[in-house]
Amino acid sequence: MQHKARKFSTRARIVTSAAAVAVVGAGVFGTVSASAATPAATPAAASVPARATTTSTHLTVQAATQAAQAALQAAQKEGQRVSVAVVDRNGNTIVTLRGDGAGPQSYESAAKKAYTAVSWNAPTSELTKRLESAPTLKDIPGTLFLAGGAPVDYNNAPIAGVGVAGAPSGDLDEKFAQAGVAALGNGR
Repeated sequence: MQHKARKFSTRARIVTSAAAVAVVGAGVFGTVSASAATPAATPAAASVPARATTTSTHLTVQAATQAAQAALQAAQKEGQRVSVAVVDRNGNTIVTLRGDGAGPQSYESAAKKAYTAVSWNAPTSELTKRLESAPTLKDIPGTLFLAGGAPVDYNNAPIAGVGVAGAPSGDLDEKFAQAGVAALGNGR
């Protein structure tokens, strides 16, 4: 049995088209309405008093890079192969440079020295002396109590640390770290 295609009248086509447009339009409108949040449905942002907040100062990436490059260049002038790390106040690495020929341990050691220096706002050579009276300080995760870390401060508050590792002595590492801090000049 064969079916013949029925032709709809012009009126039926118009009514069907109008109904289809109405259904699609209602769906779009419903979707837009459902996704639009009313002010009552959105929790208000908490407003805290100014005394409950603090502002901190950080080195820019440009300044951290400048300090790291100065420390690396100071080491290269003396024929030393080192790694340099600059960390922010929270111990997060901003920049790390591994000099040509630096030992594999120097990369991580530089970051730990920088972290240690900023954590106590003191050169790590001074902090090694504190181990005599408080030997468990060395057990704090992420720290390394060897000379080679120097803090960067602003208004007498630590904002970064420069760490150098890989020279044959911590004294040299710290000398190069201090060169990195000095490269920041009065803008520290």
